Amino acid sequence: MSLAVEITDTFEELRDTVARLHSELTRYELVIWTAGNVSARVPGHDLMVIKPSGVSYDELNADTMVVTDLYGEVVHGDLAPSSDTAAHAYVYRHMPEVGGVVHTHSTYATAWAAVGEPIPCVLTMIADEFGGEIPVGPFAMIGDDSIGRGIVETLRSSRSPAVLMRNHGPFTVGRTARDAVKAAVMVEDVAKTVHIASALGRPEPLSEQDVDRLYARYQNVYGQQGEK
Repeated sequence: MSLAVEITDTFEELRDTVARLHSELTRYELVIWTAGNVSARVPGHDLMVIKPSGVSYDELNADTMVVTDLYGEVVHGDLAPSSDTAAHAYVYRHMPEVGGVVHTHSTYATAWAAVGEPIPCVLTMIADEFGGEIPVGPFAMIGDDSIGRGIVETLRSSRSPAVLMRNHGPFTVGRTARDAVKAAVMVEDVAKTVHIASALGRPEPLSEQDVDRLYARYQNVYGQQGEK
């Protein structure tokens, strides 16, 4: 594949970052085999870095990461990009504030997607990170930008960085790829907790006012300045 862009140190650093972030998906048991992917927008370019398709997580490194344009065309890399590339690319084209996208088939979040139910906002952690219930997106076939369309349509009317794509699994977005990975870890954790709580009884949703206050505090006050 001939290069359409000059691969600079910035690209190499981002390829290394994206490769390393995939280890977080296995660390938190959010994926099995070769399923799932992390991507990152290349700052200042209409490009993204994404995992190659069907490659073992043990084999991922900076050199195996693929650089594509925002229509999924490969501009650097020897491997075919993820089968979800078109979905990621659509998100980047239509949500300029997004710098990272993650997809997993994590067990509990995917179970909610399978039954087509949003995860209700019954925990302070859900209010903090997701700003309300975690919504369900429409069913869409894999391979083209249909999934991306469903992600964008759903998240545009929500504060949540996560969407449960019906009969498929969770997709998360963030200002950076690390932020999107964090959201993927947290959506699985709350999906599990709410499932267990629902088996014990009927969890009570937080009031809208409390959700707003918790979300504002976590997004603007919690943690060290400039970090989340």
